[in-house]
Amino acid sequence: MILDKTILISNVTIVNFDQAEFKGDLFIKNGKIERIGKKLLLESDRQIDGKFKEWIVFPGFIDMHMHGLAGFDTMDATEETLRGMARSLVKEGTTSFLATTMTQDIDRIEAALLNVRRFEYHADEAELLGVHLEGPFISKKWAGAQPIEHIMEPSIDQFNSWQQLSGNLIKQITVAPEVPNGFDFIKELNRQDVLVSIGHSNATATEVERAVQLGAKQCAHLFNQMRPFHHRELGVVGGVLLEERVKTEIIADFVHSHPDAIKMAYRLKKASRIILITDAMRAKGLPYGNYDLGGQTVYVTENGAHLSTGALAGSLLTMDQAVRNMQRVTGCSYQELVSMSSANAAKQLKLSNKGYIAEGVDADLVILDKALHVQKTICRGNVVFDNDW
Repeated sequence: MILDKTILISNVTIVNFDQAEFKGDLFIKNGKIERIGKKLLLESDRQIDGKFKEWIVFPGFIDMHMHGLAGFDTMDATEETLRGMARSLVKEGTTSFLATTMTQDIDRIEAALLNVRRFEYHADEAELLGVHLEGPFISKKWAGAQPIEHIMEPSIDQFNSWQQLSGNLIKQITVAPEVPNGFDFIKELNRQDVLVSIGHSNATATEVERAVQLGAKQCAHLFNQMRPFHHRELGVVGGVLLEERVKTEIIADFVHSHPDAIKMAYRLKKASRIILITDAMRAKGLPYGNYDLGGQTVYVTENGAHLSTGALAGSLLTMDQAVRNMQRVTGCSYQELVSMSSANAAKQLKLSNKGYIAEGVDADLVILDKALHVQKTICRGNVVFDNDW
C-alpha cells in the first residue's frame, strides 16, 4: 500500500469520552494528530471529506481480549498468524489489540509468547500491544473452553520465566484469585505492574474484594465462567458489579449474555468501568463449520461457537458490532461508546497516546457512519481500511 505522510479529514464529528462532540477537521502528519480545528486549510497527501455524509470519528477500537479470527489463532504461534490477525482486525475498526493465549501445555504457551516477542507489525496493520495470558492459573470448576488437564496453580517463578521469554510483553493476565497461591500471585503481579483480571473463578464476593485490595483491577468477560450471583453469596458477578475499583470486560454479542444482563451491568458499572471485548476465536469471519481451539473441536453455527459439551468457546463478534449492540441495548451516548471501546482499555494498559483524539497523540482512528458501521480505519496515520476499496 502507498502510505500517506499527511491526511486532512474534514467535516466530521469528533468524539472523545470526556468532551462534547466537535464538528470540524483533523490534520494528521507522520502518524500523529497535528491539528484539530474548524475549516483547516492545509495541504495534504490525502483528503477525506465527510461533508453530507454525517461521519463520526472515534478513537480506534482497542480489543484487550481476542484469541483469533479469519482462520488464525494466537496459539498457532506463527508470524503468518499474527500478521493475518493484525490485517483482518482493521476491517472492524480495531487499531490495536492484545494477542490472547489460552490454557495449554507449557511448550505451546511458550511458543506463542516467543512468537509475539519476535513479531514486528507493519504500517498497514493493527498494532500488537502485547499478550493477554488467559489461564492457565484458573479454576477447574469454571474452565469453560480452557482444557482442564493443563490448568496449573499460580506460580510466580513460572510467570517470571514466561515474562522474560516474552520480552516483558505480557500486559494482562486472567487468574482465579481463590485457588492456592492466588492472592500472593496477584500481589506480586500488581507489584510488577501487570494488569490482573479476575476470571474463570469460583471466588466469593469476599475473595473478590481481597483480590482487589491486592491489586486486581479488572474482570474477564463478566457473567461468563465465574461463580454467579446468589442473594446469600454474591459470588464473582455480584462482587464485581459492586466493586467500584474494578473495570469489567463484556462480550456484547447477546450469545454470551442476555441483552438485559448487559443493560444491568451498564446501569451498575456505568460506561466508565466497562470494556467491550470480542473474545473472538479463529472462526470469526468464516463460514459455519468445525474449527480448532486449543486442540478442541469447536462447532460453529448460527447459535455461536460451542464445544461438544455445549460450553461456549469464544465468540464470532466484531468490535464494531459490539459497539452497535451496546448502543442499541442501552441507548448510551457516543462519548460512552468511546469509553467502552477504547478509552477504558487505554487507561488500564496505561497507553497515554491511544484511546483519545487530541493533538500530539497517535492517529489511531475509526470513521463511522451514523449507524456505527466502519467506513475507514486509520492506524498510526495510515488508512488501512476503506469501505470504498
